[in-house]
Amino acid sequence: MFNLIEMLFPIMFILIFIIIVFTFVKGIATWFKNNNSPRLTVSARIVAKRQNTTHNNQPNAGDISGAHGFHTISSTSYYVTFQVDSGDRMELSVSGSEYGVLAEGDKGQLIFQGTRYLTFDREN
Repeated sequence: MFNLIEMLFPIMFILIFIIIVFTFVKGIATWFKNNNSPRLTVSARIVAKRQNTTHNNQPNAGDISGAHGFHTISSTSYYVTFQVDSGDRMELSVSGSEYGVLAEGDKGQLIFQGTRYLTFDREN
């Protein structure tokens, strides 16, 4: 039994390290792909909005045991789904301030680069 734990600990450590490196490399690859993509302007309509809120409990005073209690850190991500004239839909991440001024049903010109939202100019 003890030998099994001695073997599993390094394997789990290596797996976690590989996942962290993979996530980091994937993020950099997406960033480079977006930078090398052309900026496109297309007619689009907003068909949906959603937000994803996550909550993380952090121990106070850096005490992992939680003897000094916990505080909660919340983070919200905002997404808007656009439908272009061809009928294709794309969901793009937007800032909270952009999310607040965009409404479902709005029509206008969507400007994006790869998977990066740049702006949406509403039609009057």
